[in-house]
Amino acid sequence: MSKKISYYTKEGLDKLKAELAELKGKGRAEIARQIAEARDKGDLSENAEYDAAKDAQGHLEAKIAQLEDLLANARLLDETNVDTSKVSILSKVTIKNKKNGASFTYTLVSEEEADLKAGKISTQSPIGKGLLGKKKGDTATIKTPAGEMVFEVTNISL
Repeated sequence: MSKKISYYTKEGLDKLKAELAELKGKGRAEIARQIAEARDKGDLSENAEYDAAKDAQGHLEAKIAQLEDLLANARLLDETNVDTSKVSILSKVTIKNKKNGASFTYTLVSEEEADLKAGKISTQSPIGKGLLGKKKGDTATIKTPAGEMVFEVTNISL
């Protein structure tokens, strides 16, 4: 599959490992139970439940393979090595919209850990990409789906 290295916080990496363990354990056991139950109902050539269970098994195995690939290329980020003089992954950055004066604080994380409700944006998002490498006081002009926006970096921390 992919060879793309992804960087994770300890929390994000633990979440991926837990999801994989859940799918391998309970997920596989549940699919095996469904297949056995459908098999007991007779002729497999006309058994829609059996076909559905086999499809679900295929999807489950694909998800497991995807997670295994992600974990094989995952790297744990060490917060002690994060440089707070410029915006980078794991930086907590406060930005001010130059047009309307609104301020927002985001933590830049990997694509898989992004959660806007929790204030975590991906370094691959338009705003994340536009902020990377900026220093306190710098302005960033970022093309977003809503149009071009100008932000000022007002604070960088961990």
